[in-house]
Amino acid sequence: MSGHSELSCRAECGACCIAPSISPSLPALPLGKAAGVRCPHLDITQTCALFGMASRPATCIGLQPGIEMCGNSQAEALATLERWEIATAPAIK
Repeated sequence: MSGHSELSCRAECGACCIAPSISPSLPALPLGKAAGVRCPHLDITQTCALFGMASRPATCIGLQPGIEMCGNSQAEALATLERWEIATAPAIK
């Protein structure tokens, strides 16, 4: 048994489209997306309009739903992703 748990995206969550920063990569994100800012590709149902498309940013493709990231609620997912964003942010010189 692996330590990785399989999980589907939580309906109407969108935490992974809000919490992390995204490097410039798409016409809608020419300057990227700051952490904590809603992605313009997140639709009104809190679903990524680019999900499954090759044009989806690498940051987004790398985020896979799992209990360690998603927790039990959108609030837990946002808190975890915010902690990860801070922990992986480049040092300011």
